Amino acid sequence: MACQTHEGHTHTHSSSCGHTAIRHEGHIDYLHDGHMHNIHGAHVDDHRFEESARNPVQCTPQNNCNSHKHGPGCGHEAVPHGDHTDYLVQGHLHHPHSGHCDDHGSVEMA
Repeated sequence: MACQTHEGHTHTHSSSCGHTAIRHEGHIDYLHDGHMHNIHGAHVDDHRFEESARNPVQCTPQNNCNSHKHGPGCGHEAVPHGDHTDYLVQGHLHHPHSGHCDDHGSVEMA
């Protein structure tokens, strides 16, 4: 994966920094302000989940989030996925879509 450096990042991520840690492509990323941060030497990279068999981008209208609406400030952490943002709900990527919530697959918590 090519470096996509997050410029001006001053926070030091670690297992005790308070940010949610998730496993991604053989390493650990930290969810922080709508980004997936990966410690890479002396800088921090921005990562995202690619569209895949485990994390597909498909409509799943049968998924039920009741009346909850995912979006900024909804209480769930934003996770970059493909060309959009999903929200982490009990280890799954949820995406608001046409009045319902799509399930874009699971992630492994670290």
